[in-house]
Amino acid sequence: MNADGTIQVRINGEHRRVLAGITIADLALELGLDPAKVAVERNLEVVPRSTLKDVIVEDGDDYEIVHFVGGGDHAPAVDDDSWTVAGRTFRSRLIVGTGKYKDFAQNAAAVEASGAEIVTVAVRRVNVSDPSAPVLMDYIDPKKITYLPNTAGCFDAESAIRTLRLAREAGGWDLVKLEVLGEARTLYPDMVETLRATEILAKEGFLPMVYCVDDPIAAKRLEDAGAVAIMPLGAPIGSGLGIQNRVTIRLIVEGTKLPVLVDAGVGTASEASAAMELGCAGVLMNTAIAEAKNPIMMAAAMKAAVESGRLAYRAGRMGRRMYADPSSPLAGLI
Repeated sequence: MNADGTIQVRINGEHRRVLAGITIADLALELGLDPAKVAVERNLEVVPRSTLKDVIVEDGDDYEIVHFVGGGDHAPAVDDDSWTVAGRTFRSRLIVGTGKYKDFAQNAAAVEASGAEIVTVAVRRVNVSDPSAPVLMDYIDPKKITYLPNTAGCFDAESAIRTLRLAREAGGWDLVKLEVLGEARTLYPDMVETLRATEILAKEGFLPMVYCVDDPIAAKRLEDAGAVAIMPLGAPIGSGLGIQNRVTIRLIVEGTKLPVLVDAGVGTASEASAAMELGCAGVLMNTAIAEAKNPIMMAAAMKAAVESGRLAYRAGRMGRRMYADPSSPLAGLI
């Protein structure tokens, strides 16, 4: 402790001096943060929120303080065609991301237009230099829309697990989206690390919805490892190329008891509809909406596409024929 009664700590990578003897809750308040809206990691260990007011800040401590950042009425379906993941039921089969929008207001408007009941959210450091800056929760209420914390940007199992432990502390969420990337150019999943992280997270009580390659064998292994949903890519993240291999997506749907949601690669409404016509439980997208010339209008288009694709799948497609088959009977032809 220094002569002025202060100690030195590091907060989100920055060195600071704080009064000796304060608790972590006091530290958060001193930074202008609400302890109820952040998660705290102290020296690589998550600090339960219930103990923040009891844990004393020590000289040399290293803290990570995080919160969630971006990364209405729903038209009734023809009947009750809800879907369930890990015991939780939803009507909308469209999940949207919270990144790439020009601001939180546009993001919130797009979510409303999409009818989505789940949004994916990234976990990032709190801006301790400007604690009054707007945050996602100010625009998209987690009491009305289910937050699905994800591990975007994680390239190994350890960082993904660490991120989700903090996410659970921040908001109590155990339903999470796991992605462990192999390398930055393609953002393809590293399935060895993904499987390892899935097993560990499942044992810790998490309910991981898992981003994976479009491989029915890998999907089955994820199911056995404790995944609650399989989320194969349609094409590389953010590419907008559409579903590149409908055959393997269909095989994944047929080979698992879990919900299957196409995650990544959808660029326009027809591609979202195609995913649903394959029998998928839903579609997750971000860039297709956020980078559209009119994101709000595109969100509405995606909502309609997912609903129409689902109806077409339930209705049952006509069989394909090699030759023409007249619609009008030939009997009585003049």
